[in-house]
Amino acid sequence: MKATAEEQIEQSESFHDEEDEGPTRAKRGKPEVVQDGFLRPVKLSRGELYKPPTADELNQLKEAESLFHCSLLKMQMEELLKEVALSEHRKQLIDSFIQNVTEQLQTVPQTPEVELSDLSWLSGGVKVPFVLVPKAAKGKFHMAPPISVTIMGSYPLGTCTKPGISVDLAVAIPADVLHPKDALNQRYPRKRALYLAGLAQHLAASPAIGAMRYSCLHGNRLRPLLLLSPPGKDSSSFTLRLHACPPPGFFKPSRFHPQRNNIRTDWYTGLGSSQPETSEPPTPHYNSSVLGDMLPRAHLQFLTAVSSQCTAFAEGVALLKVWLRQRELDQGAGCFSGFLGSMLLAYLLSSHRVSNTMTAYQLLRNSLHFLALTDLTENGITLAKGPDSTAPSLAEFHTAFQVVFVDPSGHLNMCADMTACTYKQVQHEASLSLQFWDDPTVDGFHALLMTPKPMIRTSDHVFQLCELVKLQSCCKKLNLLSELMDHSGNYVLTALPFILSLLQRGLGQRVRLLTHSLTPDPEWPVESEAPKHKAQPPLSFGLLLNPEQAASVLERGPPADSPKAEEFRQLWGSRSELRRFQDGAITEAVVWEGETTCQKRLVPRQLITHLLQLHADIPESCVRYIGGMLDDVIKVGREVCSTGEEESLKVVQSYDDLSRKLWRLKGLPLSITSVQGAHPALRYTQVFPPVPLKLDYSFFDREQLSRSLVPQEVKPCPVYITPVKVICHMEGSGKWPHDRVAIRHIKAAFHISLGELLTQHHRYPCQPSPTHLDVWKDGLAFRIQVAYHREPQVLRESVSPEGLLIVRDNEEAQALEMATMHRPLLTSTLHGLQQLHPCFGAVCRLAKRWLGAQLFSDDITEDTADLLVASLFLQPAPFTPPGSPQVGFLRFLHLLSSFDWRNNPLVVNLNSQLTAADYTEIKNDFIASRESLPVMFMATPNDKKLSIWTKQAPSVQMLQRVVMVAAESMKILEPQLMDTSQIQDVRVAMRPPLDAYDVLIHLSPKQVPLLGQAVDPPHATFSRGILAGSVANTGGALPVIDFNPVTHYLAEIRDAFRDLALFFYDPYGGTVIAVLWKPKAFSPLPFKTSQMVARRVEVNGEEVHTVPNVEAILEDFRVMGQGLVKSVEPRTERWVV
Repeated sequence: MKATAEEQIEQSESFHDEEDEGPTRAKRGKPEVVQDGFLRPVKLSRGELYKPPTADELNQLKEAESLFHCSLLKMQMEELLKEVALSEHRKQLIDSFIQNVTEQLQTVPQTPEVELSDLSWLSGGVKVPFVLVPKAAKGKFHMAPPISVTIMGSYPLGTCTKPGISVDLAVAIPADVLHPKDALNQRYPRKRALYLAGLAQHLAASPAIGAMRYSCLHGNRLRPLLLLSPPGKDSSSFTLRLHACPPPGFFKPSRFHPQRNNIRTDWYTGLGSSQPETSEPPTPHYNSSVLGDMLPRAHLQFLTAVSSQCTAFAEGVALLKVWLRQRELDQGAGCFSGFLGSMLLAYLLSSHRVSNTMTAYQLLRNSLHFLALTDLTENGITLAKGPDSTAPSLAEFHTAFQVVFVDPSGHLNMCADMTACTYKQVQHEASLSLQFWDDPTVDGFHALLMTPKPMIRTSDHVFQLCELVKLQSCCKKLNLLSELMDHSGNYVLTALPFILSLLQRGLGQRVRLLTHSLTPDPEWPVESEAPKHKAQPPLSFGLLLNPEQAASVLERGPPADSPKAEEFRQLWGSRSELRRFQDGAITEAVVWEGETTCQKRLVPRQLITHLLQLHADIPESCVRYIGGMLDDVIKVGREVCSTGEEESLKVVQSYDDLSRKLWRLKGLPLSITSVQGAHPALRYTQVFPPVPLKLDYSFFDREQLSRSLVPQEVKPCPVYITPVKVICHMEGSGKWPHDRVAIRHIKAAFHISLGELLTQHHRYPCQPSPTHLDVWKDGLAFRIQVAYHREPQVLRESVSPEGLLIVRDNEEAQALEMATMHRPLLTSTLHGLQQLHPCFGAVCRLAKRWLGAQLFSDDITEDTADLLVASLFLQPAPFTPPGSPQVGFLRFLHLLSSFDWRNNPLVVNLNSQLTAADYTEIKNDFIASRESLPVMFMATPNDKKLSIWTKQAPSVQMLQRVVMVAAESMKILEPQLMDTSQIQDVRVAMRPPLDAYDVLIHLSPKQVPLLGQAVDPPHATFSRGILAGSVANTGGALPVIDFNPVTHYLAEIRDAFRDLALFFYDPYGGTVIAVLWKPKAFSPLPFKTSQMVARRVEVNGEEVHTVPNVEAILEDFRVMGQGLVKSVEPRTERWVV
């Protein structure tokens, strides 16, 4: 159930359903409660106000305290149950429609008996909802009115929930239409389909019936359904599903034992060589399909009896259904349906594992606990108390089916179509849900019942089998004729278990969980033929990776002389080879291609395509792997593609070496107490990490005094050299002055001394300045900033005219504290997180690339973005921590777009330092001070109350825009990744919508040094003054560091026009600056000579006003950016130019 699905369903209901019910009830109870359409407080007498609580109220309070983390969870559960329950008005509509349909069904005309293959009696374009392969079938058929029409399923049980309301109607086929031997060779399923077609033909003429469609029960083509909708405005409010069933007791259940055969090979293949039944292969899936039609009445009686003993049964089932719906487990072939959920609860109640007095919440928890701990693939369960002697044993069920859950009759396995992988997924989700529910720091209700978990956002990698018709040759290669007969020709469901088993063997320890999409129930008009098996959407598989082993390029097998070596060679074919390892062992091994981290992440792709080609005859062209599709936007390097991990590692190694050398320096007046990195590249999160550069000296001029390299005016802007910031703390001493200016002078002297010592001992070119020291090392620029721990305190102190010492916080002190204390600490913490989660840095790079491309870099700063991504790894509920950049990025967009920033703080529990008490304290402080806090509030262990990272930005308006664009990007990206029919261009989500801006300043690409990092880099490239080849470790001339003309131009126009406009720019190679006029900028102001900058005078009668001079401002944009600005394009007409 999607979080907003209920609202959509409710909107389709009639207006009086929503408007009248609540107020009517209120008016009956207390007429004074509603006045003029508003709720008013109810006046209570003193006696009523101070009346002691009743026993029932005390019980409720005790229950809320003992069962839930807080009373809020209890209320949330109650509200959710109200939300998914059917309204009385809806029930009346359903009852009325059922009555109409039942009356129509009683008037079905009798038709003459014809051969089963003769369809001439069908008219009006109605088709049979069955794939008639093979065509030949023995038997006679005629239409007759049903002997009974019964409401089945969840509706009479009271467990029917919104959205997607389906009501089941069992139509009993008359006994004279069927024959006792119809169980053989699809005769019964064909008669069942013909009977539904006859009903469709009869109902088509009725005005009381709206749209009619065919479908299948949980994707089982042997069990087609006729879907009826009510006419008129209520057509989308619910669906009536007609099931055709045999009369009670018509077939003997023993005929459908899982080890018996009911599809003869000679009939199915048409070869005509009959065999005795004992030598025929069993058809357990076919048998369970027919058996499933015989038992719904008995199942309803059983569930009704159980639910009558437990008052919370219906609500418990409703919660379990919501849980399954959010995980996409309750729909499609082999799903864990709501019916199975009801049966599971009935099993727990009947086996006394749960009590009849438990609440819905307790029933849900106990159900999940049971699922998490019970493996039905190994140890099946049964509801049969005393089955008859012909009923199969659990062991016999296990030989025929992967998952076993036997119904009360003892004959039917209700999980017959479920694969072991689907059940393992249910187990995994149940275990994960309990883990989060028991964590007091997680909002369990919202995470587990309100957050959808589509495969693309849950699995680390996804791949699809596109041309499903190829699975026919797969069945042939795997020799699956008997299984194909059992599945009545459905080669997709026949091949699926074997493909899953093959992949499970091959992937081994690389994956924690292998899941697959559940083939959706097909729906088609009654006038159309039943769709072919190949017509369904691609089969999707999800991989939950094991990060330690998923990217390994080596598949090490058994020793060459081991009995298992032959099995290993058979699995891997020609890829397996003997190898000698450093420990002296000679073993079978498979080595996959992959040099960089981003290539190694896709090793599972090589493995899967190889196995499918080798064993299942599925060519690589049919496998669509969705694991690294987003990597392109952050790739660096042309020879060997990389997403920045290797480059970041080089920067970190060079920094570590510099740090050691700084520690060892002798001759400084004060010793160094700490050296800390304070740059995103040192925590692996820089979008495009600095790469070692070999400079082309002929491209530059020389500065006369220092002989440093300076850009030439006539040439393109040289390469941008990123300064990697390093904070160097000096020891405290009484020699440090207490004056802010004197401290700055001392720091400048330290910069000079450090530069001299580094040049003297290590021959590094250095350039000291008052605020920092630039060091050129290994082709990288490091910017060392000396820090004194008491300087922020000194900046806060001032002396009043009376001589009193005043301590007052100010922006200068906060900025210094941020640069020298908070940011280095954050860098070291996130560096540690990267060691735990190898894809953390890549997710940050994708997130920040998206923020930059959408022009949000100034609003969601680098540090804020890194913390947002860190929260996905530290509080992943209801998911596991991301195991690939792609899934991490999609969850980042989901977090931005769905988090309730107005009412909740985002707590980032770095190093797991915060306890449950800290969470409560943060939440309470946040609620108490909400109005004075930043609009995006983020708490960390060292910053519980202020949210220092988001104090300056974003504003309310910008956060709203970020949320909206994130939601739209996700809406475009997720379907595109999963839908093969869409144009495959993930960069669409990175291209900003420029329609909302008033002016666009187009820049000359020649002068944009980071042009190569653009989302859509131009074909034309410019020389930027660098050479290919290895970089010298020391020596060489120092280039101009941190020179980006666009950044300087932006700073200038923001400073000049900050009162009139906002400026937006993509810092990663953008060639457009977008300008948005401030709403109040164009309101006329009284004439003042001191306020005439960029304004012109307007005279209205005797009143003189000034308004912005847009023409002059646009000209200023051009003049200030001469050589950089190519053109200025006004886009809106909000003013007269």
